[in-house]
Amino acid sequence: MTTHFGLIIVGDEILSGKRADKHLPKAIELLGARGLQLSYAHYVGDDPARITATLAQAFAAARQTGDVVFSTGGIGATPDDHTRQCAAEAWGVPLALHPEAEALIRERMQDTAREQGVAYEPDRHDNIHRLNMGVFPVGARIIPNPYNKIPGFSCHAGEGALHFMPGFPVMAWPMLEWLLDTRYAHLHQKSAYAEKSVIVLGSMEAMLTPLMIDIEDAFKGVKVFSLPSVDHPEHGRHIELGVKGAPEAVEPAYAALLAGLREFDLNLGPELVR
Repeated sequence: MTTHFGLIIVGDEILSGKRADKHLPKAIELLGARGLQLSYAHYVGDDPARITATLAQAFAAARQTGDVVFSTGGIGATPDDHTRQCAAEAWGVPLALHPEAEALIRERMQDTAREQGVAYEPDRHDNIHRLNMGVFPVGARIIPNPYNKIPGFSCHAGEGALHFMPGFPVMAWPMLEWLLDTRYAHLHQKSAYAEKSVIVLGSMEAMLTPLMIDIEDAFKGVKVFSLPSVDHPEHGRHIELGVKGAPEAVEPAYAALLAGLREFDLNLGPELVR
């Protein structure tokens, strides 16, 4: 079964434009470096009902088709952080302080006190409040955070899982890399993916659609893609037409694609290999 990877990005600041999202391109980069691809991404604001509905849909996909979904944002302990509570509701379990998360958060508080040259006061109100960052859905597994030790958490559903990380890139990105290189190392396909395409100058997608369908029908496991452009500074109006998939399937499929294009007597530009 092919594992599909998804991304959920939580936060009003993204949807309002106060902050530009950096998680989507980084997730694509980190997955791509391991021969993997992102299948979908969702943005949702800090609305508990919407977050819960989005997570419930993701949990259903995890159970039914083994999807692996990464979620960033909303796992702090301020009033606008709702992801931990919504995850528990969508997963159908209560919340509780995770013992390992508690130990890591207390360790972080002791480190901070040492750095500031003050005594560590475990019962101080703000320190007790910080423990809320370790209140996770019951049954969750922690995700280590190398930046400040405050962990994220994972909820497994069937063959799939949802992984929850902070919205800060400096924390989320190393955590995502850790997940990919530990829990999903067996899925890495660094040498099992290829992509070849050609620039088709001045053509229309509608004319090429039957050829694209024929290629996908003839070469199972290969995807044909079409990326049109109307104002490219070098090629003007053109289509980047290509195939992607396992290298052994891409080579004959691409040869067939070029042969089909030549039958149209089209003006072809440079070929691209990724």
